[in-house]
Amino acid sequence: MSPKRRPRLPGTPAGLEPGFWRTKPLEAMSPEEWEALCDGCGLCCQIRVEDPDTGETALSDVACRFLDLCSHRCRDYANRHRNVSDCVAITPANVRDLHWLPHSCAYRLVAFGFDLPAWHHLVCGDPEAVHTRGPSMRGELVSEDEVDWAEEALGEEC
Repeated sequence: MSPKRRPRLPGTPAGLEPGFWRTKPLEAMSPEEWEALCDGCGLCCQIRVEDPDTGETALSDVACRFLDLCSHRCRDYANRHRNVSDCVAITPANVRDLHWLPHSCAYRLVAFGFDLPAWHHLVCGDPEAVHTRGPSMRGELVSEDEVDWAEEALGEEC
């Protein structure tokens, strides 16, 4: 008698255990498992601006120049830290301390013991679901290459 195989969740890439994020601690995940958690929402690539008077951080409607505004993936992921000096590598070691990550971020959810939402590609099998049912900013952002930051600052009301 052969052992029963667990059914593969629709979005689990080949070679990864279905539901691995539910049973495996972050620190024990392979690089492939860790990377598979990313839902592609693009929110971590949204530029934050800090109020110099209060120190408060707010999200802008501007994205890093390397974020592909159609796919919401980095155009040069392998070299992102070389290209963008303040690009933060999200890792199992620091994810719990990155308070600016959106509450819907899969890395953050799993780090704090929550399951992935129904729209996450590892659950539903559709990488576009984050853009149709999830928190994606697709269509709402512009590239930092399109923004005149000095003009933006002058346009603010006092």
